[in-house]
Amino acid sequence: MSSIFKKLTARKEEGIVRALRANDGKIDFSSNDYLGLAASPVLAEAIDQIYKQAFSNPINGSGGSRLLAGHFDFYDQVEKELAAFFETEAVLIFNSGYSANLALLSTLPQKGDTIIMDEYIHASLKDGARLSFASKFSFRHNDLSDLESKLKKAEGTVFIVAESLYSMDGDFAPVEALQKLAEQYKAYLIIDEAHTTGIYGKQGRGFLHEKKIADLVPFKIYTFGKAMGIHGACIAGSQELKDYLINFARPFIYTTAMPPHAFASVHAAFAHIQQYPKQKDQLMSNILHWNKLVKGEAGFSTNESPIQTYTYPGNQNIRALAQSMQSNNYDVRPILSPTVKEGTERLRICLHAYNTPQEIASLIQLITTFHE
Repeated sequence: MSSIFKKLTARKEEGIVRALRANDGKIDFSSNDYLGLAASPVLAEAIDQIYKQAFSNPINGSGGSRLLAGHFDFYDQVEKELAAFFETEAVLIFNSGYSANLALLSTLPQKGDTIIMDEYIHASLKDGARLSFASKFSFRHNDLSDLESKLKKAEGTVFIVAESLYSMDGDFAPVEALQKLAEQYKAYLIIDEAHTTGIYGKQGRGFLHEKKIADLVPFKIYTFGKAMGIHGACIAGSQELKDYLINFARPFIYTTAMPPHAFASVHAAFAHIQQYPKQKDQLMSNILHWNKLVKGEAGFSTNESPIQTYTYPGNQNIRALAQSMQSNNYDVRPILSPTVKEGTERLRICLHAYNTPQEIASLIQLITTFHE
């Protein structure tokens, strides 16, 4: 068996082996729970109420795939509500954003088609593309010229794949320009809104809605496990797309459906963000506060998103910095190469609605004084 685990041994020797670790109550600058809904007692109570209203008898699990025993009328109701919220014809809920991305990219593009992906897209999108029989190419991150050069050579039906907000750098995709290029070259645009769902656009409808082009993008993925504070994801588009995925998307067909309580969570979470917009406003205020404090400071990002970074090249360097932050009760995690390119190792710092201005200022001070 030792030969099977050579890669693990090498990773241990390089000091980059991954391990599971709880945050132990530290001040959270690490999670994707941007609005603080994952631990919201108000949302928890609403979820329980919705669940009890929808199901008179407790149901702990769905019992199977949604094509078998694992579907309930309430599931249709929740998907219709989401379709209305996202102002699209239909949505199909998946167990996770990973499953949704895997399903879409492995199912839509066919042999003879072309997938052109931003080099920084999430692993789930890349894995979905690998399972497709289409040709696959990457373009340099947010580089429209490089994308266009590949569009000119693409064959068959062409799919452009990007995220609206990138999780390692905290920068946005030029979605309006991507949409125009897709239209110009008769390509289909796929946008993953994982890190913008619940935060951007009217009532949290996402970055494409904020830019007023959501109706021009045929394939959209909205994830619930980040700002929404729950679990699952949905693919939004036409009713024809939904019917197609139900019939051909293996991650949907062959997966036990989420339990009823999870669908009640989806219903309640989207009602919550519409009822309590102040959490979103507080998050935006904290982003502005961060940018004001770090402006001009070397190594710090000033993104207009909750994802910020501090670059400190070298795996050992960034690990030592992260350990220092942990010892000071701040949960900040290092991002090592090869997850990011060598020389761009960084702290990934997530801002939340519940972080106080004092906590943000203290974290920045700790980082800047680490080198002194």
